[in-house]
Amino acid sequence: MTNHGYESGRLNLPFVGIATFAKKPYVENWDDFSADVAILGAPFDAGTQFRSGARFGPRGVREASTLFAFGHAGAYDHEDDATYLGEEVTIVDMGDADIIHTDTINSHANIEFGVRKALAAGAIPVTIGGDHSVNIPCINAFDDQGDIHVLQIDAHLDFVDERHGVRYGHGNPMRRAADKDYVTGLSQYGIRNVSSTAKVGYEDARGMGSDIQSVRQIRAMGIEAAAARIPKGAKIYVTLDIDAFCPSIAPGTGTPSHGGFLYYEVLELLQHVAQNHEVVGIDLVEVAPDYDQTGSTSILAAQILLNFLGFIFHAKN
Repeated sequence: MTNHGYESGRLNLPFVGIATFAKKPYVENWDDFSADVAILGAPFDAGTQFRSGARFGPRGVREASTLFAFGHAGAYDHEDDATYLGEEVTIVDMGDADIIHTDTINSHANIEFGVRKALAAGAIPVTIGGDHSVNIPCINAFDDQGDIHVLQIDAHLDFVDERHGVRYGHGNPMRRAADKDYVTGLSQYGIRNVSSTAKVGYEDARGMGSDIQSVRQIRAMGIEAAAARIPKGAKIYVTLDIDAFCPSIAPGTGTPSHGGFLYYEVLELLQHVAQNHEVVGIDLVEVAPDYDQTGSTSILAAQILLNFLGFIFHAKN
């Protein structure tokens, strides 16, 4: 089929075809691929303590991401005078890890398996959740990758060690990360308001190397100063909970918390991180599309991921 315009081949508009992430190729055989970026869905939300629904996050973010799939030559940003994610950057979609309903341990094991396959393929794993508990298997998969520092952008500290026997829910991931000897520290940004973590959790987090900053503290110091607090030379794993954003722009999440970041605050923070650090992994979690009938939360999630990936590979050039 020929398009009688300035390009040849299929026009492939966003509303046409299969909704892989940004309309990128789907990889079914996890043992035989190579890529710069590998997208993995982790549609698990049995770790939630309030409203479920993040199991549909990967599907929602993928569909929203097709909005940004125009053309084949990357995306030009006139403010930065840069073209991001051109043909030189290979992105594939691995589909979803297999989830076993009610079974946290084995569902997490399947997510970890997928992240390990992405790393073995030489790709930056980008995991779309799911609730924040899916960060636990993501971090587990880095046990042979050397030291990493975790940048968490979130409304909640998620540093509960154990509550009523639960150690692998969405209130536990940053504590499980801090337990790892290869996690050298955490930058926990955006933490605010009444939280699911008691005071002792904050004390434990700081005692285990966490730098905890609220939205208002970061606004007072400025984004560049906040980025500069992250240890120089550290390899960075970024975990981004969509409730880090103000629910006025991201209502589609299970535990909204008012007073959150706005889009450009997070975007500029991630741009600084990409320019000054090696980013080795990403997860974006807690998008629950059914709480946002406009679809804007999923669009925000897709847009922040694609821009961040653009920053990462532009900085490598």
